[in-house]
Amino acid sequence: MESTLHQLGEILLKAVPTFFLVVLLHFYLKNMFFKPLGRVLHQRYLATEGACKLAKESLERAAAKAAEYEAAIRAARGEVYQAQEQIHKRLQEKESADLTVARQRAEAVVQEAKAQLAQDVELAKAGLARESDLLANQIAESMLRRSAA
Repeated sequence: MESTLHQLGEILLKAVPTFFLVVLLHFYLKNMFFKPLGRVLHQRYLATEGACKLAKESLERAAAKAAEYEAAIRAARGEVYQAQEQIHKRLQEKESADLTVARQRAEAVVQEAKAQLAQDVELAKAGLARESDLLANQIAESMLRRSAA
């Protein structure tokens, strides 16, 4: 058994440089390969996350701008509708005023025509009365001439 232990000791003694080489290789790779690779991967992660955050912020800004534009359009439409309503009211008022003036003028013309017609009727009555008197006188004279003849 002692020879087995001796052989085992020799194997361990021969394995010590390999063990130190593996430990040295571990620290070397850790510092020269894995740490820079980890930093690059971390920077890449931050860059992709940053790009995602920028994209989200950009989408939020675009949505806010769209909402602002929609609000501005609604306000402009409201102003246009109010202006149209005011114009419509003014036109109705003007039309009403013009109609009132036209009615007043028509009534004045009708009153003037009635007055003129009444005056013409009076003149016609006076003319007829004179003519009837003349005709009565002529008839009376012609009857008197027949009776005298």
